[in-house]
Amino acid sequence: MLQRFSSSELTDYCIRRSGETRIGQQLRLPDPNMPYPELLAAHKAAGGQFVLLGIAESIGPRANMGHGGAELGWQAFLQRFLNLQHNDNLATSRILLLGQIDCAELQQQASTLDNQNPEQLTQLRQLCAELDLRVKQQLIPIFAAGLYPIVIGGGHNNAYPLLQALAEVSGQPVNCANLDPHADFRPLEGRHSGNGFSYASAAGCLGHYTVLGLDLQKNSAASLTMLQQAAADYISYQQIVVRQQLSYQQALDQVIEQSCHGLADIAIELDTDSIQAMPASAINYSGFSTGQAAQFVFQLARLPRARYLHLAEAAPACHPAGLTAGISQCGQVLAALVLAFIDGKTQQPPEI
Repeated sequence: MLQRFSSSELTDYCIRRSGETRIGQQLRLPDPNMPYPELLAAHKAAGGQFVLLGIAESIGPRANMGHGGAELGWQAFLQRFLNLQHNDNLATSRILLLGQIDCAELQQQASTLDNQNPEQLTQLRQLCAELDLRVKQQLIPIFAAGLYPIVIGGGHNNAYPLLQALAEVSGQPVNCANLDPHADFRPLEGRHSGNGFSYASAAGCLGHYTVLGLDLQKNSAASLTMLQQAAADYISYQQIVVRQQLSYQQALDQVIEQSCHGLADIAIELDTDSIQAMPASAINYSGFSTGQAAQFVFQLARLPRARYLHLAEAAPACHPAGLTAGISQCGQVLAALVLAFIDGKTQQPPEI
């Protein structure tokens, strides 16, 4: 259920220029013949820390009665990240460009279904549940190897199997910080991108959950009630930007404090529709800047118990100027957030 990245694919993505070296030319690539657990163990033994993993799907957003497009987020990231300049500021030997979850046939089935038709909507949600299993199966060995997965592309539905996998490996529920105008705590009505965290809570794999930048009018009363019943916290966009009751950094400090509750591992979740005018499944013109999103990732990554980064919902085709502009913008933003995570882990204080 995993398509390993190959050197031939790297040739397709990486633009070569005389006298310059691109990041893509220096990343570790997976051995196509090595068993999966051994591959990850070898990366760890060689000093590796990070694993790049893509999910090219928009099943979850469409099962949430939303738009497609998130299947191109991984491609947009690769086109930008692999062509960044390589220099001494990034230790590329620590990064394994693993590949992507094999879900093309699920995506193909989903593309023929109408999410406005009740029966076909049910089928979309069943496909999303199948995807959950594939994502979880591929993430468990990564966490078990002690590596940091950086998961890019697809809908926010994939938060659920990520949390499941980490909770199973760690043996306890996972604390989670989510930069998102939506809590994604919709009812348990069948799997989709709007209920990844409510499903995780019901399954007992979500510990303390904090949403930063939640938009009060973009969440249903039922979702907010469920959030409260789960003893989750949120700091709203209105508190920070409109009422200016606290600064962004003060809000981020609160998120960090809440995420460090107890001894649980920490998940870093980011829905790219939290970023103003970002091409996403639900484009948002009243979000935060890319710099603020990068600070969220960087400061949380510095926490020793932060175990993964998940960047969801980037949808290049949703750019008002078209796909080419969307690929460019999504690629730049996703690459910046990935670098912020790696930089944060590099500057992580030693555990006491």
